[in-house]
Amino acid sequence: MRSFLDGDGRRWDVVAGRESWGGIVAIFLPREEGGHILEAPLDAAGYAAANEELDALDEEGLKGLLERARPKELGAC
Repeated sequence: MRSFLDGDGRRWDVVAGRESWGGIVAIFLPREEGGHILEAPLDAAGYAAANEELDALDEEGLKGLLERARPKELGAC
């Protein structure tokens, strides 16, 4: 898990995750109350590669990925 500040000074955590259909995404978790969980697709071939991709991004790269992120659809459990 990585933490970073977006352009507005809000803190986020980002982790790699798998979608039910097998896609790999970056999942953005807001550290502040009231924020929404977001996700952005990654081009990684697997979970390990996704973690390497996220680790290789600097803070500007994470901000760019966050800008392309969309709300994560949460299914009922």
